[in-house]
Order: sequence, then C-alpha cells, then structure tokens
Amino acid sequence: MVCFLTKGLRVNTDNDVRVAGPGIRQSMSTLHTWAGLLLGWVLYAMFLTGTVSYFKDELSQWMRPELPRLSQIPDQAVVAQRLADELGNIAPGTSQWSIRLPDERNNSVYAFWRTTPRNPGQRGFGEGNFDPATGQRVASRDTLGGEFFYRFHFQFHYMPVVWGRWLAGAAAMFMLVAIVSGVITHKKIFVDFFTFRWGKRQRSWLDAHNSLSVFGLPFHFMITYTGLVTLMALYMPWGEQVAFKTPAERQQLSAELSAFIQPDKPSGQKTALASVADMVRQAQERWGRDSIGRVTAVHPGDAAARVSVARGEAGRVSMSPQYMEFEGATGKLLTVRESVGAAAETRGVLYALHLGRFSDTEMRWLYFLVSFMGTAMVGTGLVMWTVKRRQKLPDPGCPYFGFRLVERLNIASIAGLSIAMTAFLWANRLLPHPFESRADWEVHAFFIVWGLTLLHAVVRPARSAWVEQLWAASALLFLLPLLNAFTTQRPLWHSLVEGDRVFAGIDMMCWALALLHAVLAIRTARQGAISQSRIKPKRQAPVVTSREAAG
Repeated sequence: MVCFLTKGLRVNTDNDVRVAGPGIRQSMSTLHTWAGLLLGWVLYAMFLTGTVSYFKDELSQWMRPELPRLSQIPDQAVVAQRLADELGNIAPGTSQWSIRLPDERNNSVYAFWRTTPRNPGQRGFGEGNFDPATGQRVASRDTLGGEFFYRFHFQFHYMPVVWGRWLAGAAAMFMLVAIVSGVITHKKIFVDFFTFRWGKRQRSWLDAHNSLSVFGLPFHFMITYTGLVTLMALYMPWGEQVAFKTPAERQQLSAELSAFIQPDKPSGQKTALASVADMVRQAQERWGRDSIGRVTAVHPGDAAARVSVARGEAGRVSMSPQYMEFEGATGKLLTVRESVGAAAETRGVLYALHLGRFSDTEMRWLYFLVSFMGTAMVGTGLVMWTVKRRQKLPDPGCPYFGFRLVERLNIASIAGLSIAMTAFLWANRLLPHPFESRADWEVHAFFIVWGLTLLHAVVRPARSAWVEQLWAASALLFLLPLLNAFTTQRPLWHSLVEGDRVFAGIDMMCWALALLHAVLAIRTARQGAISQSRIKPKRQAPVVTSREAAG
C-alpha cells in the first residue's frame, strides 16, 4: 500500500514530497509530435514544391516547348540591344522596363515594362518572352511554368500574399521547433541512423523518419532558418521602422537590397537612349562574358534616363545586388555597387543559401535530393502519427473523429499533392493554345484535382484510398512523357538525339517518380493485407444450457 501511494512521487533531501513531472526528453517528444503535426500538411506542401523549385527554370522551359533550345549562350550585349530596340517599339513612353538575359538555364529573354492601367483593377505592367536571336516576341503558350511551384512554396497562390507569407513563416517556425525538440528527444539519434527494420510497421516508419532526419539535419536546419530570414522584414519590421524614418533613408535601404533603380521625375526632354550594348560590354569586362543577369532602364527616351546592368546570381554565394549604373542619354558610368553593409551582406548570403541559385548542376541536384529527403521526413512523421495511435484505438475499425481527420488529410496532402502537381503538368499539355486565361486554368486544374483527392480520401476506406491515389499518381507520371510525345515536337527520343538535357531529364524523372509511387502503392497494399490477416476474431464465451448448469 505504501508503495502504491508513493509511486510517482519524488522525495528530496529536505524531506518535502512533490509529484514528479515528465523528463526533458518526454516533454520534448510531446512538443516534437504536436509541432510536427499541427502544420505538418502545410510543411509537406512547402517542402515538396520548394524541392521542385530548385529546377524551376528547367521546368519552365519544358512547359514552353515552342521556345527553341539554345545550343550556346548568345552574346548578352547584342541581345540586350535587340530587346531595348524592340521594347522601344512595343512600349514607347514607358517609365521603366527590365530585361532578364538568357543564360545556361534560360533559353529566352523575359522582359516586363510598366504601363498605365485603364481600370483600377488592372495590372500596371506588360510582360513577354522574346527570342534572343531575333529580338521578336515568341508566341509560346501562356503558363506560369515552374514559377507557380516557387510562389506556392511560400505564398500558396489564392491566399493574399501577406497572409500566405505569414502562414509560411508560422510553419517554418513550427519546423524549427520540431527539429530542435527532435534532436533532444532522440539520445541515440546517430545510432538510429544506421538502423532500419523493414516490414515492421510502426518500427519501420520510425526508423525511416529517424534516418531521413539525421542524414539531412544540417540542411533541414539551414533551409528552415534561412527561410525565416528571407522574410524577416515582414515578420519583424520594428527595427527597420525605427532605423529608417525618412523617405530618403528608406530609399537608401531599397538600394541596398535591390538592383532596381528608384525612379526620379522625368525631365520631359526627349533624348534617345545611348547604346545599351556598350553598357553591357563594360559590365562584361568587369564580371565576365556570360555573367550579366538583368538590364533595367528608368524613363528610357528621356534626358533623365538611367540604366542599370546587374550581375547574375551564378557563382555568387550572396543575393546582395551588384550593378553598374549608367546615364541613359550619354552612356556615362555613374556608379559601381559591388558591396553592401554587413547586415545586408549577411542577409544576402543566407538568402542565397536558401535559394541555391549560386550552385552548378551537381550542387543543385544535391539540394534537390536532400530537400526531397526532407519532404519524406515530414511525410513519414505524419504517417507515423496515425500508425502509432491506431494500435491504441479501442476499435481500430471505427476510430474517433480526430484520428479520421488526420488520416484523410495525410492521404490528400501526400499522395493527393503528387496527383495535383502532375495534373498541373498535364493541363499544360492538354489545354488549347492560344486560350484566354490559359495560365490561370492550369492553376485551377491543380487545385480542382487536389480538392477531388481530398473528397476521394473522405469517401473511401483509408487503406484503399492510399493505394488508389498512389497508383493514380504513378500512372499519371508514367504517361506524362507519352503525352508530351503526342502533343509536342519534342518527344524523349528526339531530345536524346539532340542532346536536350532539359526535356530528356524531366521525362526520365517522371518515370523515376512513377516507379517510386508504384513501389509505395505495392508496399501499402501488401502491408494492408498482412494487417488484415493478423486480425483474429474475438472468441465468444461458450453458451451453457440450463440442463448443463443443473448437472
């Protein structure tokens, strides 16, 4: 009796008795579980779309098959002059235009220019893709390309931009808490990295979660923390508000963080723009032949015009702007900016680490693979929550509402998101061209299909929904290269012969992902069959008749 009464109590040296609370690891385990679950579905979507975004430029090329492949990068100075002349014809009187020059990852010239909107609700700029060889506008299909996944990664598209970024920041903070608490929870975390028990249900999910977590732990911490830093001015604006009070100080801050020139008032005196090609060549002499990223002009055709030639991001482990500013009317070099303050440079380095645009192809593949493992880490954590708790349910066949909700959201968020992302690519090939609001309807297809996967997960048994959606994702991914072959002039065999690594690589990646989803579907179906065979019917008590009872 004394043992029972004193169980769970701790006596100190001063003979006072208090109830023993949970240990630090138990507390961290609870925190890790709920921090990972509450916004886990948002985190999974952010991780997966962010992973794809490391190849967003290549994906944008694939989604615009009308644009020709560049066998080599053309002279950027010549291309810049062609586009400056063309924009002078397309957008005369514009207050600003900007040109993104072609490079190893972009086979076209993207340009935008400011316009005067006719209605208050309309956009105040035009945009288009241009052929670098001719300077003429390319009639490619209207699509957001890989930019959709990149923007969805931290803005969620239909949500207001500020709200979407706040949600992304909250999810990133939950992820940071989950990482720290997970490290504290697993005292044998590095031992667990080398342990994997296949076919052990809950134990297998835990081993997979631990292995994926430990392998990319430095990357996961870096990518989460730097993601918060990229939007720190939104989340913590008070320091900026105190330090920069006047408009002139805020303009200086903008100049520190961006290569875009802040426009002054035009003089009203018409003057032709000086040779843009000569300005670009001066920048090439300083930074290298193919190192120019963007050319921006403010008030072109006016005596007060200015032109900035910005250095590209390739090979620079910093997103801090570097640019040369010229007087537009004469081509005279006004200033060269190649350095910023310590705080701005720190922010630029962390921003570059998050985006990974400085890297070459091999480093970008490493980013992709480790980020893909991070996606799997979040997914296995969500699944493990249901696997672990299903065994403790009084009636596994009739779980409570909260469990069913998590289980259905898991299906739609993991398998359903794969289907929706593939449907976005299918819509790119199936929607007619030209077609009004075509880019919008590609996005609509993504969300409509994603909503249907949630409906399917609700109406079907959980195990069946998992298997059916994984097989659906596998089939859509496998058939996508065939759809590309029938709807474009760039099938896989043609891309291999021509040495087109972008189109061939994406087609083969679709087949690799189709195989992965097929393996997951087979394993899920097989595990479900094993689980059903292990369920034993409850033994009923023997019925005793009155005669047998009487003896």
